[in-house]
Amino acid sequence: MKNLQLIIPELCVVALVGASGSGKSTFARTHFKPTEVLSSDYFRGLVSDDETDQNATPAAFDSLYYVARKRLDAGKLTVIDATNVQKKSREALINLAREQNLLAAAIVFDMGESICLERNKARTDRNFGAHVVRGHIRELKRSIRSLQKEGFRYVYVLSTPEEAETAEIVRTRLWNDKRDEKGPFDIVGDVHGCYDELCALLEKMDYTVDRGAFTALPPAGRRLIFLGDLCDRGPKNAAVLKLAMNMASAGTALCVPGNHDVKLLRKLRGADVKLTHGLGLTVEELEKEQPEFIEQAIAFLDGLVSHYVLDQGRLVVSHAGLAEKLQGRSSGRVREFCLYGETTGETDEFGLPVRINWAEEYRGRALVVYGHVPSREVRSLNNTVCIDTGCVFGGKLSAYRYPEGELAEVEALQEYYAPTKPLDMADTSADGGAEGNSGELRISDVLGKRHITTRLNRSVTISAESSSLTLEIMSRFSADPRWLIYLPPTMSPCGTSKREGYLEYPEEAFDYFLTQGVSQVICEEKHMGSRAVMILCRNAEIAWARFGIEDLTGSGIAGNSAEAPAGIIYTRTGRHFFDTQASPETLILSRLANVLDKSGFWDAFSTGWVCLDTELMPWSAKARQLLIEQYAPAGRSGRSGLREAIAALEQAVAHNQTAPDQAGPLANLPPANPPPKTADAQGPRSMDIAGVLEEFRERGKYLELYTQAYRRYCWPVNSVDDYRIAPFHILATEGKVWNSENHLRHLEVIREYMTGVDPLFIATNHLAVDLSDSASREAGIAWWQALTEKGGEGMVVKPLDFIARGKDGILQPAVKCRGREYLRIIYGPEYTDPARLNRLRSRSLGKKRRLALDEFSLGMEALERFVQKEPLHRIHECVFAVLALENEEVDPRL
Repeated sequence: MKNLQLIIPELCVVALVGASGSGKSTFARTHFKPTEVLSSDYFRGLVSDDETDQNATPAAFDSLYYVARKRLDAGKLTVIDATNVQKKSREALINLAREQNLLAAAIVFDMGESICLERNKARTDRNFGAHVVRGHIRELKRSIRSLQKEGFRYVYVLSTPEEAETAEIVRTRLWNDKRDEKGPFDIVGDVHGCYDELCALLEKMDYTVDRGAFTALPPAGRRLIFLGDLCDRGPKNAAVLKLAMNMASAGTALCVPGNHDVKLLRKLRGADVKLTHGLGLTVEELEKEQPEFIEQAIAFLDGLVSHYVLDQGRLVVSHAGLAEKLQGRSSGRVREFCLYGETTGETDEFGLPVRINWAEEYRGRALVVYGHVPSREVRSLNNTVCIDTGCVFGGKLSAYRYPEGELAEVEALQEYYAPTKPLDMADTSADGGAEGNSGELRISDVLGKRHITTRLNRSVTISAESSSLTLEIMSRFSADPRWLIYLPPTMSPCGTSKREGYLEYPEEAFDYFLTQGVSQVICEEKHMGSRAVMILCRNAEIAWARFGIEDLTGSGIAGNSAEAPAGIIYTRTGRHFFDTQASPETLILSRLANVLDKSGFWDAFSTGWVCLDTELMPWSAKARQLLIEQYAPAGRSGRSGLREAIAALEQAVAHNQTAPDQAGPLANLPPANPPPKTADAQGPRSMDIAGVLEEFRERGKYLELYTQAYRRYCWPVNSVDDYRIAPFHILATEGKVWNSENHLRHLEVIREYMTGVDPLFIATNHLAVDLSDSASREAGIAWWQALTEKGGEGMVVKPLDFIARGKDGILQPAVKCRGREYLRIIYGPEYTDPARLNRLRSRSLGKKRRLALDEFSLGMEALERFVQKEPLHRIHECVFAVLALENEEVDPRL
């Protein structure tokens, strides 16, 4: 005998209905996970320590329904194990299912009274009388026949213990759940009877179309998706229906219903429907068709599912879009949203519904492709794409190709139907550019404790405190966040050297990579400037399409005329690099644009924009206030004070030489390192004045070296010609994050396409080192020594691969090895004093290195998300996190 199959959706609300002792809990333990079952007895015990305490029932059910909502919010099937024999208790279950836009299933245990009483006698924890069980059974008998009317979509009745023991739960997916189908897909917007344009669009996408037979064969592996509104207003509605029906029957197309399709179905079924909005044209055509076709059309339209969830939940298709909380669910509310979108109930001056811009608030991971609202161009916002481009109104018929993210379009042959609202007046408040990286950011996108998982397999946690601090900084000082697709990471120094006189030395940088199994590294000269990210678009159209920035004059960025470049230069903290009124940003970007135009960069790499990581010199261009307020005063006051002290000491030495038996005028001045007292303990303490003088003269040399060190980073800037910019990373171009290219490739492309033409842009000196070869290693050390002896800052050591993995996982993208004299700026003029140097060698690098890796992972993730055309809030989540990590307490000298 075949087991009784109880078919329920994978996600639904399941009510177990039956008297006490009917076997509900035993059945639940057998067929459901322990976490799926919410038992009223358990919650009664949870709130009162007594599962039989009926006084605790209200509190128990409050707790039970709270947990049930959390489970259902998370998309988890939930079973309610209670008697549920009273209609009032079941109403709460039905309301829960409706609230969650889910179907409800009832599994009824209609066991005999004797069975229930016998089982309860064996349970010592149940001391209620038989009248309670009889009452349950009476309530149940009155309810069984009305369960479907109450709202339960699935009702199963188990009448004997044998049926309960042999029953089998079969979980099925909802009709809208096609997560296993990954595509690729070609998604076509509202056709509205434009058959000729539809065929032309399919042919443009390499479909084999037989117009007379109403068939189309897709390229191998691809599948077509119609977004509804197949008919009305256009000239060949029956033909469009036939093509869609034939392709759906052949399994080469999916189709979701549009509001026009639903209205047509009602008319074909005989409902009294007004023949408005083009329906009359469709009906007139169908009256000429055979009855068999009409029946087939009714069956086809009636079988259309409100929406589909595809490709493991990464893609959702619906006629009018769908909010995240409704995706993959089934209810009247879901269907209404899919057909009509969200409206206020009001009408505009054209008599059309006033729509709520649901896409503006959308934060879902799934890409939603929809139609319904026609406009002149495809509109993207927050991972949603509206592809109704008003073909029947004389616009275009558009298709979105997934996962490529490409558009295919054909122009309408004519205007078949005059639009109520001109296409150019379509609601564009949600329009963030053709590629959809715009939209308003919300505070909730970044506030609170956050956990961000990156493609480099690093999960980064941002504390709520850091988020709050960063929000204030970003809101007051940052550049337009639509430009901020990347913030550079902090850079960790190499390990501390034990070599005499050095705090940092190349050996430790080399050893870091070699011990991790990386032998090929690139040493790059560390420029004496400031980190600057440069983004340049080929023209204003690209800036709008990819960054959602249209008004180049009012956004505080470069681009104040039709000829000005569209782009920005910003710091590693997301602020405009140049904050003066006479900003040279536009001139610099114009010269970069000229270089890229002449070198053929745009065409060579098939891109309309580029993001560069650069060093902008001199350092004083950005750190002028730091020089004025900190370094220069320290050097100046130190030199002045030492000159006076040295003069006094020289006078004292001279005096002692002429009167050796008299204590000098500074005899009681304690030196920085006091010598031991003389043997004559009775007389005044004497000191080695000449020794103190020598020490102060040594201090003077340190201060002079300190002044020379920071002065190398400064030179007069009277015009743009006085700057120097050294690009060292091509971070991203259209369709590509350049972390797949090794560092030599970066430097080669930069040299070929960006330097050598305009002296403003210079190449980065570099040296490839094979760490497994002692001679190559020594050459790298000698190269660093030569750089630093000439006054250079030092070098940056990078693994050959942009992203390198070692024994411990992802490695530092770069470690800096700074020169002996440069570190004098950082640690103070006298840091090379042996005693001080020994104390500095106890510095800890662990936190700095973790911070550098976290910020690197976030920066790469932000670029990946931008290149893949994810919405702005997803990109900004990573950028914001980098800045938040800068609030971490780390020694700023590292």
